[in-house]
Amino acid sequence: MPALYLSHGAPPLADDALWPDQLAAWSGALARPTAILMVSAHWEEAPLALGATRPTPLVYDFWGFPERYYQVRYAPPGAPELAADIRKLLRSPGMPVQDVPERGLDHGAYVPLVEMYPEADVPVLQISLPTLDPERLMDVGRRLAPLRDQGVLIIGSGFFTHNLAALKEGGIPSWSADFDDWGRRALDAGDADALLDFAHASPSGTLAHPRTEHFAPLFVTMGAAEAAGELTTQRSVIDGFWMGLAKRSVQFG
Repeated sequence: MPALYLSHGAPPLADDALWPDQLAAWSGALARPTAILMVSAHWEEAPLALGATRPTPLVYDFWGFPERYYQVRYAPPGAPELAADIRKLLRSPGMPVQDVPERGLDHGAYVPLVEMYPEADVPVLQISLPTLDPERLMDVGRRLAPLRDQGVLIIGSGFFTHNLAALKEGGIPSWSADFDDWGRRALDAGDADALLDFAHASPSGTLAHPRTEHFAPLFVTMGAAEAAGELTTQRSVIDGFWMGLAKRSVQFG
């Protein structure tokens, strides 16, 4: 299976005129995965944590939205076998793994999955971001890479630019457009070093990502791609902007 990084959107993504169809077309072009491993910007916990392995209520980790967004349901099968494989791949003296069996999917996981796999018939497991350090996240991705050969679809879910406080009414901020263009070129060149040092190597890096959490899942995806020698196979499947934020989403392999 390929490895994906996608911009997941807020709950109103479902109302967008274009984006849900783009996500549906993307998943429709892929082979059916045996399971999906989600790494979302909205779950930071160390040591690395494995979420629920059975159907568990969703985590509505957002505030101030209309009530209908809190009525969304998504209950895919659990993935206990995948969790067991991840424990074997990751556990080492320098990388403990914990289980948080009551932790359901957050909106960074279920919002895109509702559009990509609406039947909720593919087992899903979410793991936490154990750190925001790009190098360490690349290592997590490298260790997870063998899962791809078992048909597991690894998805890093974030947002290619993410600074809600700096958004203005209407239009695309220059910092968002500049970072998106820089990131596209770095991805096309397979320049992992530049991407790892994005805060300094890119224009407006600290404006595009005042915190790293929405860019961090990209590095898990990149690590899974690098282990297979596929950093240069990247292609942007979705681009453009949503409320001024770059929704660039890429596929490796």
